[in-house]
Amino acid sequence: MRASDEDDYLSANRANWDARVPVHAASADYGLDRYRAEPDHLSGVVTFDLPLLGDVAGLDSVHLQCHIGTDTLSLHRLGARVSGLDFSGPALDVARRLAADCGADIDYVEADVHDAVEVLGGERFDLVYTGIGALCWIPSVARWAEVVRGLLRPGGRLFVREGHPVLWTLADPRPDGLVVIEYPYFEGPGVEFHEEVSYTGDATVLDHPRTIEFNHGLGEIITALQDAGMTFESLVEHDTVPWTALGGQMLDVGGGEFRLADRPERLPHTYTLQARRR
Repeated sequence: MRASDEDDYLSANRANWDARVPVHAASADYGLDRYRAEPDHLSGVVTFDLPLLGDVAGLDSVHLQCHIGTDTLSLHRLGARVSGLDFSGPALDVARRLAADCGADIDYVEADVHDAVEVLGGERFDLVYTGIGALCWIPSVARWAEVVRGLLRPGGRLFVREGHPVLWTLADPRPDGLVVIEYPYFEGPGVEFHEEVSYTGDATVLDHPRTIEFNHGLGEIITALQDAGMTFESLVEHDTVPWTALGGQMLDVGGGEFRLADRPERLPHTYTLQARRR
């Protein structure tokens, strides 16, 4: 990717995420007031992760691409010593206020994910956590894998739950209900999208609707991690996703999760991947 291209995808995506911040901070989907009112409340995403995530108490942890910090705060509430990193200053302003309101000692750092080792320090963490909707903003999964390895101590663990690359290939919902592959499965040039509103369903029109997004096949992700010096440990595919990825074609199954209403066994919705630094 030429430098001008990198500048373009970063500036477009940062402007888009900055524009989403006030929408998400006020959204019932994120429900920030509930964290303030209930000291043991966890995000739906982290609650889903718990059976595979296991005990994180006492672990030095970093949440990459943490947005407004609800999952980061949830990891803190599980006993992790946690830092959060994101490229959106307005998002981190919200995350810091939420942490302060909840009496949570969380170190938030503003930086592009590719600069994480430089700004946070190498071999500092027992756990790198990254959640739903993070890898689609990364143009090179191999470069990202090197960052993950650089952050982890030997023996440290990567935990990813992410939208499945098959899900990212699908066209917008169609009137005939067909589920159609439209976009690349394998890593390649970014795909430009223009979405006037955010995924929370709020009707507020975003000032910066343009994004440039990237897909990565499961084989590409696993290979990149192995090439970077990580040992692949597990991959679990799930038939739910924590947003209405296909609009009215999704069924609310509770816990903030949604599933394709018609024959959901056709579609891997998300996956959980774990790897460990050798």
